[in-house]
Amino acid sequence: MKLKYISIALLATTLVSCEDFLDKQPPSYVIPEDYYQTEDQLQAVCNKFYADVLPSHGSWSYGTFGNDNNTDNQTGLSADGKYATGQWLVGLDDSDNWSWTNIRNINYSINTILGHYYNGEISGSEQNILQYIGELYFFRAYSYFTMLQKWGDLPIIKEALPDDNAILVAASTRSPRNEVARFIINDLDSARICMTDNFDTRKNRLSPDVATLVKSRVALFEASWLKYFKGTPFVPNGEGWPGKEKDYNANYEYPSGSIDSEIEYFYQIASESAEEVADKYIGSLTQNTGTVPQSESDPDNPYFSMFGSTDMSGFADVLLWREYSKGLGVTNNVEVAVTRGNYAIGLTRSMVESFVMEDGRPIYASHDGFAYSDQTISEVRQHADPRLKIFLKEPGQTNLFKNMDDTSGDQGVTTEPVPSILRGDGEWGYSTGYAIRKGGTFDRALTAGNGGYVGSITFRATEALLNYMEAEYERTQTLSDKILTYWRAIRTAAGFTGNAVDPQVTIDATNMANERLDWGSYSAGVQLTDPILYNIRRERRCELMAEGLRWMDLTRWRALDQMKNEPYHVEGFHLWNTPMESWNYGGTFVDDGSVSANVSNRSLSEYLRPYEKNMTNNNVFRNGYVWHLAHYLRPLPIRQFLLTASDNASVDLSSLYQNPYWPTTTDMAAEQ
Repeated sequence: MKLKYISIALLATTLVSCEDFLDKQPPSYVIPEDYYQTEDQLQAVCNKFYADVLPSHGSWSYGTFGNDNNTDNQTGLSADGKYATGQWLVGLDDSDNWSWTNIRNINYSINTILGHYYNGEISGSEQNILQYIGELYFFRAYSYFTMLQKWGDLPIIKEALPDDNAILVAASTRSPRNEVARFIINDLDSARICMTDNFDTRKNRLSPDVATLVKSRVALFEASWLKYFKGTPFVPNGEGWPGKEKDYNANYEYPSGSIDSEIEYFYQIASESAEEVADKYIGSLTQNTGTVPQSESDPDNPYFSMFGSTDMSGFADVLLWREYSKGLGVTNNVEVAVTRGNYAIGLTRSMVESFVMEDGRPIYASHDGFAYSDQTISEVRQHADPRLKIFLKEPGQTNLFKNMDDTSGDQGVTTEPVPSILRGDGEWGYSTGYAIRKGGTFDRALTAGNGGYVGSITFRATEALLNYMEAEYERTQTLSDKILTYWRAIRTAAGFTGNAVDPQVTIDATNMANERLDWGSYSAGVQLTDPILYNIRRERRCELMAEGLRWMDLTRWRALDQMKNEPYHVEGFHLWNTPMESWNYGGTFVDDGSVSANVSNRSLSEYLRPYEKNMTNNNVFRNGYVWHLAHYLRPLPIRQFLLTASDNASVDLSSLYQNPYWPTTTDMAAEQ
């Protein structure tokens, strides 16, 4: 192992959150330079970044499978302002998002550690030292990827810079987004070189396979973005690209020669990286039996248990997971959420109807011996895709049957009730009537208030198969044998049998006109005409439901433009003119559209519309979701322009530029 072959890109340690951009000192007062001199110290530094950088059970303290909230997959009690006009404004500050804290701290650690390493000043196992160095490269890559998705073009600094204002301002220049993606991939390659296979058999630490999987994710993201935003201000040299206004980007040329070559470059990397991981794990995907255990005597469903286990180390296709511990006080509220309404983040009608039936055909197609019905939640589950069948909760099901004598577990609901659609609180409410069971364990001992310790899958191998399928098909426009092999493996693990394992069954029965509720059926405001590509997207959506990748996918596909001209109405279960209209919801329906209304009126739709109950003027969502192109990226906060301007006062003198269609004045909405 020779680290000199790894390119080192070190962000200036002083490039930090906006309020202290100019005078923040490197964090040596927090971790002195002489600390990084044993492998144990390196491990301790890395341990903190697992929690600071990587996703786990949601972004809030309870922790639920609501990570796809505010998309067409899941929705809560309150709509997101990005789907309205005039609700999302340019801010003076946005330190929660335009934050370089993690990158600054990681770079300081990398820089210091490498200095000690080259001088032979770190004691311990060479393998362990390199593992932790590799982990830091991964954390920087992942932090940058998180910011790439929010901001696009970003500053990239490849050397430690002195604490000099002029140098730091010059270094804040934004590199084109594809260059950022290349930088991220380079860091992931460095991580792959340094880290060791099976370094941690419990899979609580990073590995080369994880780095390779994320490499495929990053490359697929950038390839898709460049393809579907080609010619727009959202890509380098596209018409109106704001980066062109700055001298340092005025003559930009793609490294591969053109945007088309750049697209091919990233798709190729995505395909190759995904294939490397997929081939390694395709024979060990966890199998779905299609059943939901309802008692101690029922056989286990491994696929179901994989998402709700307290120890995920035994699942071969789980590449990295976060372990929680009651003894250490590292806990979550997942099991409580699963036995309730997932803290009011429910599945949408669009998500439920995207799943095909057990015969592999879409819900609207002709089926032998049955027909799709959503008259009750029970009927929705009948003959459904085995994944939907196990993860969609049904009233009357048993939620808890393990450790029922545990008196500490008192926050769960033993038997699934009628969905509480009339309740407007996050603790007990059901936003759509469709509630998710993903992540459940049936264990009452895990339902103490915020005292559960269900593990959290961070990365799993099935994503690699999905990444390959999409990247390779986009690249070649051919449904190759390998794509079909991967696709059938996913279907088999999902619990399909017989002809339903063959994706061609789904493709042949797909009518794109019936897929309009699925945002993924669109790109650039136009519905897809290729049923193969659409069904690759559909398979991804269903397999990864509630795992936090939907927003990333929707943006890279440019799958929201259609709402510029045709508002989208978020819907839940089939409430009106079904037996569910007569269920006992613990209150009286008020559907007059007033501020007191608790359900949407049947004249709008037979399906519950969670944001169209109150139809008065103070409800900006009463007429559905609308979209503005600017919202694909966040607006840079104005303070950053002032801090990087030569006079610290004039936005136009800044080395930065605003994202497309966002103004450079505070409290202003998107221009398009």
